[in-house]
Amino acid sequence: MTTNNKVISINPRDLPRRFDVKERESYWRTQWDALEISKHDKSASREQSFVIDSPPPTASGSLHPGHVFSYTHQDVIARYRRMTGWNVVYPMGWDDNGLPTERRVQNYFGVRAEPNVPYVENLNVRKRRKELNLDKDEQLVVSRENFIELCHIVTAEDEKTYKELFNRLGFSIDWTEEYATIDDRCRAIAQRSFLDLDERGHVYTAELPTMWDVDFQTAVAQAEVEDRPTPGAYHDIEFGVYESLIEGEEGVPESFVISTTRPEMIPACVAVTAHPDDERFKPLFGKHAITPGFFAKVPIFPSEKADPEKGTGILMLCTFGDDADVEWWRTHDLELRPMVARNGEAAPRTFVPYNSNELGWGSLDPHRAQFFYDQLLGMPLDDVRTKIVEQLSCPGTAAKTMQGPEDEVETRNPLRSPPRPIEHVVRYYEKGSTPIEYIPSRQWFVRLMDKKPYLQEVGAKVQWLPEFMQKRYADWTDGLGHDWAISRQRYFGVAIPVWYPIDENGDTQYDDYIVATDDMLPVDPTLTPAPGYDESQRGKPNGFIGEQDVFDTWFTSSMTPQILARWGEDGDRMSNLYPADLRPQAHDIIRTWAFYTIVKSALHNDDVPWHKAMISGFIVDPDRKKMSKSRGAPVTPMPLVNQYGADAVRYWASNGRPGMDMAFDETVFTIGGKLVTKLYNAGKFVLMQEAEHGEITTELDRAFVNDLRDTVQRATNALENFEFAHALQITETFFWDAFADNYIELVKRRARSETDEQGRASAVATLRLALNTLLRLFAPFVPTITDEIWSWTYAQETNHPSIHQTPWPTTILPSPSMGEGQGEGERGGDGGPPLSQGERGASERSDASGVCPGRLGDIPPRYQLTPVAKP
Repeated sequence: MTTNNKVISINPRDLPRRFDVKERESYWRTQWDALEISKHDKSASREQSFVIDSPPPTASGSLHPGHVFSYTHQDVIARYRRMTGWNVVYPMGWDDNGLPTERRVQNYFGVRAEPNVPYVENLNVRKRRKELNLDKDEQLVVSRENFIELCHIVTAEDEKTYKELFNRLGFSIDWTEEYATIDDRCRAIAQRSFLDLDERGHVYTAELPTMWDVDFQTAVAQAEVEDRPTPGAYHDIEFGVYESLIEGEEGVPESFVISTTRPEMIPACVAVTAHPDDERFKPLFGKHAITPGFFAKVPIFPSEKADPEKGTGILMLCTFGDDADVEWWRTHDLELRPMVARNGEAAPRTFVPYNSNELGWGSLDPHRAQFFYDQLLGMPLDDVRTKIVEQLSCPGTAAKTMQGPEDEVETRNPLRSPPRPIEHVVRYYEKGSTPIEYIPSRQWFVRLMDKKPYLQEVGAKVQWLPEFMQKRYADWTDGLGHDWAISRQRYFGVAIPVWYPIDENGDTQYDDYIVATDDMLPVDPTLTPAPGYDESQRGKPNGFIGEQDVFDTWFTSSMTPQILARWGEDGDRMSNLYPADLRPQAHDIIRTWAFYTIVKSALHNDDVPWHKAMISGFIVDPDRKKMSKSRGAPVTPMPLVNQYGADAVRYWASNGRPGMDMAFDETVFTIGGKLVTKLYNAGKFVLMQEAEHGEITTELDRAFVNDLRDTVQRATNALENFEFAHALQITETFFWDAFADNYIELVKRRARSETDEQGRASAVATLRLALNTLLRLFAPFVPTITDEIWSWTYAQETNHPSIHQTPWPTTILPSPSMGEGQGEGERGGDGGPPLSQGERGASERSDASGVCPGRLGDIPPRYQLTPVAKP
């Protein structure tokens, strides 16, 4: 390199012919760490800071290209905001508690937890399995504490792998702000949230029918449930009418037919209903039905909510088949006959005569009912359905046999026709493989149903990017049908900080629960005695028991803005970091993460949790299906980074637009690699040119710089509006079509001229200004190659060792008058202030779904050339 009185230039022979992607990425990661590029200034005011509420990925298994896609978007925004002068706060957390982690641990170690199993110190699972001679498919039963230890082991390894990938991709995360949702600080903040909600009257405990996943044997919330098309069948089943068959009332039909997809729920049938205007069934209203096989006497009543067009128009109500059953049960004060056990099997039940003092389910023929029901015990519900259909094919299950012995009564099978196959929508827990059931159980809830208008109001204050995503939030809130069930019957989670007193008779007093005090947090009630008690009183009369349930994982992860701001902790930073500026996340978790975060912020702080929500789409496979961990995405990111390099992978991700799905297409990685190569070669050509410091005087050069200035403004506007794909398209089009393929070719001779000193100086100044500017425009997208080229000369000239410490290029472009010192000065100073409102104008929208088409018509004719083929 030479300096003298000239601009610093390079000898291309000092640089490798080809850019060594892997080696230089490793070098620059080390440099960025040493320069603390990503570390934010903790003394900065709220007005000076741009706070990103980055999503903590679930620490369970491997990541997939969709993670790279969305996390690249937020890193582009973080890098851009730093260059425009903001103190960027960009944390990273790990959502490492909850059902996905437990399932991974169960499968990885071949274990399952039982709360009453004693703890084993220094448990060696492999050795213990060998000692017990367990088969490969048998699970080792371990204590709750041992299971939690195994969860910590697995999540620690997963987090290490995730962090390695994020660093390889050049994500500018401030690792001093790393957290895990199961660490002490997060547990304390989640429990503090519960204490505050309890004090404000927003939480309650009750034994209610709750959506239940039988695979994991835990309650789930409405937001965690998804509809899936599932094969099924309609079964036409005859019910008897009590008043006609038993009391002989004239003018009343003896029977009617119900068409149902869930014949297995007949033992749990507690009522029958039809629409009040349905003439077919008006004679039945106020009467009673007799259920086939189990001979229960249940009321028949009209309901406006019954659909005359569904099935035969009359339907059975069971406890519980769906939401409608739950609602009818509540509003009509119906009997409770829960038949499904927590493991999804038919639970033991006893049938007794009506008006009997015995405990059990009433039946007009308890002996036959018991005979049929006992055949169902221990069966999963799919098998129960098959067995009941078989039973209903037998005349002995018909209600008409109530008139007398079967051999004396002319009767027929209750199953009136063969099952009619259909495909219908069935509800599943989003991570489960068996349809959810509604099982009565004691749970904790956050009151939401009385707050829907308020939550709509708060959600509307958030700027959703793109705007139409706000409707998804509004629709979800409007369609909410349940309070938020926040308790889970699992192990690896944040404990609910509650104890229950036991009276002198040994009965647990759930309504008189005891909550932890703030100075106890974080606390595990199964290990720590309740305030005012000692451990010797646990489980005894006049003592206490600790709550064994844990919070829904969303209860904790919905506190990420407060976790970053250390709400209620020593060193509380709420005034400096809350609300956050940006929440980047995928659209499929608007109903969970976004919604619950808004809920918590509204109830705790009466405010929005963030000002903007940037919603990403999915990465889809060639069949347009989402690529995800739960669907077994076949592509993992690290091999892509190894093959193409981080900048090429980031280039691919940056072509995606907020809110839009993008197909996984490896050809775009190749295009990104070509861009890296072209930048490398263009940088070598430009920076090898020698010239005295000069002004941009030539008309062609001045016209080119004017277009460069327009490009900067357009790219800036796009990034200010979070349209990063459009900003990349604008920059890339100018780089290829205007700069690399045209302007360089036009001035190549003049830049080397030994006779036209002024023209040469103008060309070199323009080339260097353009490269300087374009490197900065590209820097948020492809950080490694831009810093590599920057280091050759610009780092020494500007005293900025890294391009990521420099101001955004609006601060270095010459004015339209082309005054003195054009193109070389750092006129904005280090960092530069945040952009003015005028500089944050609306961006020009365009389709950024693919690679830039490169239209020469955008380039002034005075410096157009025939396009040079891209490498």
